[in-house]
Amino acid sequence: MKMTTLVLIITAVLTALVAGLFYSYSCSVVLGLGKLSDAEYLKAMQSINREILNPVFFISFMGTAVLLPISTFLVRGQQPTFLFLLLATLAYLIGVFGVTAGGNVPMNDVLDKFDITNATTETLKQMRDGFEDKWNFLNNIRTFFSVVTITLVVCACIWYKNV
Repeated sequence: MKMTTLVLIITAVLTALVAGLFYSYSCSVVLGLGKLSDAEYLKAMQSINREILNPVFFISFMGTAVLLPISTFLVRGQQPTFLFLLLATLAYLIGVFGVTAGGNVPMNDVLDKFDITNATTETLKQMRDGFEDKWNFLNNIRTFFSVVTITLVVCACIWYKNV
């Protein structure tokens, strides 16, 4: 097996894992969390946001950000594979990585510093109201772009000529 083929396969698997993670959040996790009280919701989000910072997540999330440009470079000159991977790279770096780093992570950092235990009922409601809908909206954006990304990567794999 050629190195380029192996890199494409690993890129596709990591991209699919990220898309699956964000998709599962959008269609199940946030819906379940939405049923919780303000304090329960905020505690659950704090816990989830802390626990996701683990090596398995970082390998897939950061690995995709690294391997997509490498994959694109490896197939330069091969159309339409190059175009699919270039578009996938842009979709991921802007719509997934960028939205996460520029939107979800700063919101998670603010929430992490929030003292739920000593907060009043009104303060809990204000924090949730300022967090939940915007965070879910950003998550839906990165879900959409992660699905676009894996679709483009699959197309690239289909059209790739292992020569």
